[in-house]
Amino acid sequence: MGIKDFIANETKQKTTAFTLAEVLITLAIIGIVAALTIPTLIQNYQTKAWNTASQVFQRKLGEALRVMNVQGTLAGYTTTEAFVDELSKHIKVTRICDNDDITTCFSDTVTWGDEEVDMSKVKKAKNFGQNDWDTNTVAVQFANGVNGIIAYNPDCKQNQFSNDVITVGETGIGTNCLAILYDVDGFKNPNTQQKDLRGLNVISLGRNCAIELSDGTCFTAPFYPTPLTLEECEAQKGELGISECCYDGDRWAGAVKACHDMGSSLPSQEQLDQLARDLYPGTEITTGESNGQRANDLAVSMGFISSPDSTFWLWSSEEYVKDFAYLRAFYSTYTYWSYTGRGNGSPAVCLAE
Repeated sequence: MGIKDFIANETKQKTTAFTLAEVLITLAIIGIVAALTIPTLIQNYQTKAWNTASQVFQRKLGEALRVMNVQGTLAGYTTTEAFVDELSKHIKVTRICDNDDITTCFSDTVTWGDEEVDMSKVKKAKNFGQNDWDTNTVAVQFANGVNGIIAYNPDCKQNQFSNDVITVGETGIGTNCLAILYDVDGFKNPNTQQKDLRGLNVISLGRNCAIELSDGTCFTAPFYPTPLTLEECEAQKGELGISECCYDGDRWAGAVKACHDMGSSLPSQEQLDQLARDLYPGTEITTGESNGQRANDLAVSMGFISSPDSTFWLWSSEEYVKDFAYLRAFYSTYTYWSYTGRGNGSPAVCLAE
């Protein structure tokens, strides 16, 4: 290679190299993109971790309750303390804290909705919105790192030959035997509802608004209503605004009563339509079948499902005919209005402040 060729080659190499300014600009762009995307990726990962932990815990708790039902040790307690003592034989527990020592086993404060709640004051089932139970709460630390506060329903029923007393499925646990507020991260932050903090049959905690829709409508957390007998329904139907009672095991009437006891009501069809609009963004919601992709992470964080593929239904305030009431179905790819027998084991939400 001659001297001229060498110089030409060197010049060409220099002209194709990056300048210091170009390198700095590239690094700045990479830094900006990382700053914008990494927090979202971390948040999405954390949300999925919380959802998975909640699903696993509910399944283990549900299986323990099913065993208790089969063994005949689910019902018959007058105190939460006695129930928790039996429960600890079926699911691993590292510590139980009595009613006067709640915050030894649970965080001092949590965020529920937009309110900070002092957990030392959550001493009764009524603090979970379960006004009829009249039992104390007990705090529990489970061996898998979950911390919980439990209230027991003394009217809990058991039937070792029935699979309906305790149901364990993709939507979580179906039971009216207990209410539990649990934190899948134990004492770690953020101690926030719809994140690491979840509830089963916790209708309210502090301020009742656990789920706020885009139009400002507020719902309580979802819960499984305690059914009314025909006699109970007949005695209260005027006060509850129920036009006609049908049979024992009326879960829709039980949902009406639970909301009434809070000074509230079940949501109307239009209010559940608004929930559908939020859960199926970009979908035109009608009374018929509305096809669209459900925002599964949002549905999980609201407490409606524990798995992205799950389906759930919610009672509305409207009756259909004597034995039926309206509910909206929320599938992963479509939603629609239907009606079903009032003994259906669907969850409910109440309107909240």
